[in-house]
Amino acid sequence: MANEEKKEHETPRIKPIIEAADHLSLGISIAVAVLMGVGIGLLLKNMTGAFWTLWIGVFIGISAAVLNVYKAYSKQYKVFEELAKEPRYAIKKKLEDDEEEEDDEYNQKNY
Repeated sequence: MANEEKKEHETPRIKPIIEAADHLSLGISIAVAVLMGVGIGLLLKNMTGAFWTLWIGVFIGISAAVLNVYKAYSKQYKVFEELAKEPRYAIKKKLEDDEEEEDDEYNQKNY
């Protein structure tokens, strides 16, 4: 029983560290993707002798970096959507409902 309580208390302490590492890894993955693309471009340039093949590698690296950012954005957007469904964060819907009621009261003609 004491082990189960210990596990419950240890989990929240580790979660912020994992999230911080995940955010840090995004920045590192962008830099690594661009550097790998440049490396591929240099390799292609040395193999073919054509200078423009370097730009192919640079384009591949930048594309990979953009893809990493898009994946991270999609992941965070899903988390945001889940939070928006929770009742304690439903203040936006409540404010919209209140505005509709006020608009209805204002638009009614009182003669």
